[in-house]
Amino acid sequence: MVSFFDSQGNQLVAKKLATSPWAPANLSGTGVCGLLAWELEGHCPDGFVPARLTVDLYQPVANAPFDMRTTMVRRGSRITVADTALVQNGRDRVRASAVFLAPGAEPPGKVWSPAEDLPVPPEGCMSPEGSPPLFKSGDRDWTADFGANQNADRKITWQSLPALIAGEPITPFQRAAIMSDATNHVCHWGSEGAGYINADVTVSLSRLPIGYELGLRADNTIASAGISIGTATLYDRTGPVGTCVVTTLANARRQIDFSTNPLA
Repeated sequence: MVSFFDSQGNQLVAKKLATSPWAPANLSGTGVCGLLAWELEGHCPDGFVPARLTVDLYQPVANAPFDMRTTMVRRGSRITVADTALVQNGRDRVRASAVFLAPGAEPPGKVWSPAEDLPVPPEGCMSPEGSPPLFKSGDRDWTADFGANQNADRKITWQSLPALIAGEPITPFQRAAIMSDATNHVCHWGSEGAGYINADVTVSLSRLPIGYELGLRADNTIASAGISIGTATLYDRTGPVGTCVVTTLANARRQIDFSTNPLA
């Protein structure tokens, strides 16, 4: 079974999907974000939904045993907040904070929202158990060919993710967390490859995704002096789900040419 991690006793063991393309001895941001969402989701109270996950990626996470340390910051009637840290060798490597909200009725009146252009590929193009990602650059067609998408055009990705942990069905919140790490990819993959690494990732959700497919459309990139902010819209086949934001650092010395070294 394709998954990011295998469960062996009390330990989770990373598979290829969970290792970093920059440094195979470390875990990827996608795997780390998925793990932190998995841990925090277990602290979501009944009647609440995950509304925001922020991950601070301030140290590499080695492909080695780890522990999680979670704290309930507040448990209220409408807002609950929890923090967690991934710990290796007694040191925090990354941390995350989640906000869980209690849904309710919409207030009266209308507010402005933009007209959305959220392309989707044909139905049935992906497997519920996971498929290689599709990309769309500018007005080109969807394709899994990485080389065809290495350009300076606006990018969108469409993905069906495998299980985070083998033997456990992936949850909508885990899907959103894993996809949020790809914001760097759609926003900072240019004509010469990808040259930024994530310092943090935030996904804010108005609702949980529906179905097994998710799209991520680059909305904006703002860069100066080796620091770049990328924002993207997360969506499913029924419409927008939320917004993803990454803060990134230039990593030009280890830039990845995805036309010759694709993730898949």
